[in-house]
Amino acid sequence: MPKDFFIYNTLSKHIDKLVTIKPGRVGIYACGPTVYDYAHIGHLRTYVNNDVLRRTLEWLGYNVYQVMNITDVGHLVTDADSGDDKVEKKARKEGLTAWQIAEKYTHHFWSSLDAVNIKRPNKVAKATDHIKEMIGLVKELEDNGYTYTIENDGIYFDTSKLKDYGKLATIDLKQLKAGARVEMVAGKRQPTDFALWKFSPKDKKRQMEWDSPWGVGFPGWHIECSAMSMKYLGPTFDIHTGGVDHINVHHTNEIAQSESATGQPFAHYWIHFEHVLVEGQKMSKSKGNFYRLEDIVSKGYHPLALRYLFLTSHYRQTLDFSWQSLAAAAKAYRHLIEELVLFYYLATGQAKLDVKLKDEAVGYFSHDLKMPEAISFLWRIVKSEKLAPEVKLGTVFDLDEVLGLKLEAQIKQALAVPKEIQQLAQKRWLLKKEGKYDRADSLRLKVKARGYIIKDQNANYLVFKKLD
Repeated sequence: MPKDFFIYNTLSKHIDKLVTIKPGRVGIYACGPTVYDYAHIGHLRTYVNNDVLRRTLEWLGYNVYQVMNITDVGHLVTDADSGDDKVEKKARKEGLTAWQIAEKYTHHFWSSLDAVNIKRPNKVAKATDHIKEMIGLVKELEDNGYTYTIENDGIYFDTSKLKDYGKLATIDLKQLKAGARVEMVAGKRQPTDFALWKFSPKDKKRQMEWDSPWGVGFPGWHIECSAMSMKYLGPTFDIHTGGVDHINVHHTNEIAQSESATGQPFAHYWIHFEHVLVEGQKMSKSKGNFYRLEDIVSKGYHPLALRYLFLTSHYRQTLDFSWQSLAAAAKAYRHLIEELVLFYYLATGQAKLDVKLKDEAVGYFSHDLKMPEAISFLWRIVKSEKLAPEVKLGTVFDLDEVLGLKLEAQIKQALAVPKEIQQLAQKRWLLKKEGKYDRADSLRLKVKARGYIIKDQNANYLVFKKLD
C-alpha cells in the first residue's frame, strides 16, 4: 500500500490526508497552457510544482494518471466573456493562422518543460479535439435548467441556480456587485454568470468555429477543462491543480458547471501554486522583466539550476526571482554535482539506499510537499562525515526521483571525459609526481580552460567535466 500523503486543499482550506477514489490510484487534472505566447518562468514554476506532486505520489507508491489540457481556442483576453480570442488575436499579429500559432507555442511549451525535466502527462487533451464533448456538456446543463441565452452573444451559465457557487474561492454573492470581479456583458443576469458557448460574430468569420445546436460558435474557456477532465478521469476525480490566479474565476466556474451537469462532486482536492515575482514586481514585458527559459540559458545558466531554485521555495509561497538568487542556485547545483562525482568515484559507481534516511525524507515530501526542507536534508546527507560514499549516492539518487534534478545522469555525463583530456590529466599527474609543479599546474589550467576539473585523491586523481 502507498504511504500516507497530506496536502493543503483549497476547497477545505486546510491540510487534508489524501483518500483516493480507487485505492492506490490517483487521477490528476493539471490546468495546462493557453498556447498563444511563449512560456515564461512563472509558468515553469507552476509545472515544476505539478511535476513534484506527481513524482512524490509515485515515490510514495501511488499509481498516478495525469491529464493536462492544451487550450488552443476559447480563452478570451479578459474574464468578462468579451473581447478577442487570445490565439486568434496573436495569429493576426504574427500573420499566421490560429492553428499555426497554437502549434508554434505548444512546441515551445513542451521543449521548455523537457529542459527542466518535467514528466510528460499520461494524457494530453487539446481543446480543439474535444468540441463534441464540450457541446454535449453544455446540452446537459441546458437540459438541467442551468443556462440562458444572450442574443448575438452566447449561452450562459446561471450562477443564481447554485446555492454553493463560489465555495472554492469563498465568494460572497450578496456583496458582489457588477464590475467587482469581472465586467458585465449586456444581458448577463449576475456578474458571476459565465459563457458556456459563444456565438461567432455576424460581421466576420472566425478561423476556429463549429456548428452547434445553438448556432455557429466556439466553446467558453471554462467548459473546456470540465469536458476534458471528466472524459478522461470520470465525473469525480481525485486532484485538480493550477495557479492561484485560477481560483476565483476559472476553477470556481469549472466546479459550478461540472457539478450542475453530473450532480456529483467534481474534484476532491484542489492544489494551487503561487506566483513568481521578479525582484518584488509582477512580470511584465513593458517592465523588461518577462523572462523565458531562453533568457536563463543565454546568460550561461543550466536549465536545471532554475529547477533547483524553484525547489528552494514552498509551492504555497511567492517566489521572488532575481539574477542573484539564480546565480546562487546555479552555484549550489554545480557544487552538488561535483560532490556527487567524487562520491561516485570513491564508491566505484556503487549505490546503496539507507532505508532509515528515506523514512525521514518521507516526512518532508509527504506532508504538503516541503521541498525547501527536502533540499536541506539532501545537503545534510551530502555533507555527513558518517555516511559511506555509496550510501550517500544511493540515498540521494532515491530523493532525486522526486526532486528531478537528473543527478545520476549529470554524474555520468561529467565522467564521460574525452581521450585527449584524459591524456592531458595523466601527463599532468606524472609531472606532479616528478616534482615539476609549474609544468603540472600549466596543464591543469589548460584542462580547466577546456571545461574540465582535476581533483587529486591521495595516490590518484579524478578528472571530470564542469557543469555547463
